Amino acid sequence: MIDIDLRSDTVTLPTQAMRHAMATAELGDDVYGQDPTVNRLEQETAERLGKEAALFVPSGTMANQLAVLAQTSSGHELWAHEACHVVDGEQAGAAVLGRVQTRMFRGDDDGALSPDDLRPWLRDSADPHSPHQTLIAVENTMGYRGGAIYPLSRLEELRLFADSAGMRIHIDGARLWNAAVASGVAIDILARPADTVSVCFSKSLGAPVGSALAGPADTIARARRARKLLGGGMRQAGVIAAGALHALTHHVERLRDDHQRAGRLAELIADGPGIGLDRTPETNMVIARVPGGNAARAAAAICEAGVGCLAWDADRIRFVIHLGVSDDDVQDAAARILAALDPVAERAPRARVAT
Repeated sequence: MIDIDLRSDTVTLPTQAMRHAMATAELGDDVYGQDPTVNRLEQETAERLGKEAALFVPSGTMANQLAVLAQTSSGHELWAHEACHVVDGEQAGAAVLGRVQTRMFRGDDDGALSPDDLRPWLRDSADPHSPHQTLIAVENTMGYRGGAIYPLSRLEELRLFADSAGMRIHIDGARLWNAAVASGVAIDILARPADTVSVCFSKSLGAPVGSALAGPADTIARARRARKLLGGGMRQAGVIAAGALHALTHHVERLRDDHQRAGRLAELIADGPGIGLDRTPETNMVIARVPGGNAARAAAAICEAGVGCLAWDADRIRFVIHLGVSDDDVQDAAARILAALDPVAERAPRARVAT
């Protein structure tokens, strides 16, 4: 039985105060634009992100795919890091839903894309052999880099490149709140290089459901129409939008606690048997490295010890801190993790701590 669930920040449960806000929310039919709570959430989200408009949607995947549908057409090309969520975690939605080709890039040592990575692949849009190269998608924080913050300077470089190439930029900002709090850079500044940005309420902010897509009013109008096509038109959605509104008011600044607890967990397990840190945590994720392709076996042992985690790949395990995790939970989880790894370490060489 899992007592301390660190698999993801999606496992959070709404607080009692959030439940009360949801139970007392003003309601209307959102498909007709008449749910006042949804309207307030969309307005506040757009304002916080410095965008003209925002659209409330059930999931981050839908938000990302709506960004693609609203800014590309069949036969266009989407550029993205090879491991970002829109490529690696959404069932090839750009191809299935939008008939959009994806060109993938590896990026540099910090996981970010640079104009130097992209420039050699620019094609003449007048050439009938080439697709229209329309949209660049990036992820902040970078899940594939263990919650690392996408450097603002790189985003600004990409903006200049996109402008020169006639392309647009979408930020998958599922954990953009974490990036803003950890970096001390206002979230509208982090969102400014992008034409559209998606944000999630149901991860580290702790709401039970929902994400939003923000951007220019005409783009969001197209996304709203596409949301209905995908079955995402919601009726009295204020029930769940109220949870997201409560999270925006009460759960953003407390992300500092999650980041501090992630750092503490990393310190406690860094010198454990057969384990090392993949990288120093920047936000709320801890990525531990185990040797010899033992991640699945080690993760199973840790879960058996009552600490939920995920085998991230053959050699890495992911732990995610969220509002349901206390300081005591971190101490308890670290002790259980180290105890669970002892028998695994007996059959594998000791891992080196990454620098």
